Amino acid sequence: MQLTHSKIPEIIIIEPTIFEDERGYFFESFSEKWFWQNVQATHFVQDNESKSKRGVLRGLHFQKPPYSQSKLMRVIKGVVLDVAVDIRYGSPTFGKFVAIELSEENKRQIFIPRGFAHGFSVLSEEAIFQYKCDNYYAPQLEGGIAFNDPTLNIDWRLTDSEIILSEKDQKNPHLSDTPFLFDFSQNLYSE
Repeated sequence: MQLTHSKIPEIIIIEPTIFEDERGYFFESFSEKWFWQNVQATHFVQDNESKSKRGVLRGLHFQKPPYSQSKLMRVIKGVVLDVAVDIRYGSPTFGKFVAIELSEENKRQIFIPRGFAHGFSVLSEEAIFQYKCDNYYAPQLEGGIAFNDPTLNIDWRLTDSEIILSEKDQKNPHLSDTPFLFDFSQNLYSE
């Protein structure tokens, strides 16, 4: 596996070594030993999967302490634009984001640590999206940021008429109006 730091160094792109022949392909999608040695000591406790059609935009989501989450994402079918926004108040990259295309073809994964909001848009006719979390889902502690916040200016690579949002995501506040932000000076892993 190859590791690349994004323009926000804590967000890491992982590209697997793929073995292909006339039968198909094989790759190791996750090794805790490799992950702990090369990324960070993260114990994943929950795997999630979603299926979405073109135009679906999920996000931007995060969970508040003590259930904040690091996530390791990948696409097993289709193409998505995956986005992580730094919402660690006081961080040198606060309000900045990383956007990376994940697809069944490139088999990339992206690691997003605690302290970031996450979302993705579906660019193919259909996408199956999988991700690991290092903390359990707690609906009472979820938060969100508006996907179209003008201060973020994220190009989701969809037209306005294509975007399909959940009712909940239609109500997310702008970053400047979000009642909760992570504190960059605190250790987000001491929970």
